[in-house]
Amino acid sequence: MNKPIRTAALLAASSLALSGCLLSPGTFTSEMHLMKDGTFAYSYDGEIQMLALSKLAEMGAKSEEKFEAECFDEDTFEDRECTLAEVSEQRAEWQAGASERRAKAEREAEQAKQMLGGFDPSDPEAAQKLADQLARQRGWETVEYKGDGIFDVDFSISGRMTHDFAFPMVEKMPMANMFVTMMLRDGKQVRVDAPGFASQGGGNPMQGMMTGMMGLASLGKANEEGKEGEMPNILMPNGTFTIVTDGRILANNTDEGPVDTALGQALVWEIDQRTEQAPTALISFD
Repeated sequence: MNKPIRTAALLAASSLALSGCLLSPGTFTSEMHLMKDGTFAYSYDGEIQMLALSKLAEMGAKSEEKFEAECFDEDTFEDRECTLAEVSEQRAEWQAGASERRAKAEREAEQAKQMLGGFDPSDPEAAQKLADQLARQRGWETVEYKGDGIFDVDFSISGRMTHDFAFPMVEKMPMANMFVTMMLRDGKQVRVDAPGFASQGGGNPMQGMMTGMMGLASLGKANEEGKEGEMPNILMPNGTFTIVTDGRILANNTDEGPVDTALGQALVWEIDQRTEQAPTALISFD
């Protein structure tokens, strides 16, 4: 793996460790119904990637396992071949820090395990165990693990608007980030936000990480060094998010605005890697 790609992988893996369990959408179709009779329904059909279970985390973990001397020209700051003395000095420093690196790796592994609800991301069976757990939760009709941290899911749930709602909710995972939230307000108003469906801007704390993933994926496509340099399959968001309601739409940030449907009106967002603003709408049922 060349230096830029190795460095990008390490930085991304470090960001992953700091952000905890990072979930991101792939190709999907998502829809929410909010009706005057007080009922709501939500569905998500498509891919979800958990980067803590992808090759990215594996690359970050392996990045410190092998010593490699690095030297650069002080005038041009370009890489150059190290002298034997420089190699010896750097190797001694690297070996002196081995115990500290091991202790740090153990701490981070335990933190990752806690954030993942007790699942050990280094366990080859962790992904399937997580799929089985999700399948036991209400609404997760289908959960199929496809490899590289990618799950193909069919989620569908309905109920009454007597409480807030968020998707996805993963049992025992406090760091799972939300794709869609529905928040009830006084005055019979409902606000819907979809921070997980925007890859840039929009105030979503996870989007900086998503932007980094996009750059990392581009580096991977450009890399032609063989298996050692292979990059993880980082999914980019690609889908549609639709809100259908017979309530009064007070605000939204769609490009086209509401369109009439048999059930009332629909707001439709086309989502891809260029989506800058997270979908949002405010609906009243007064």
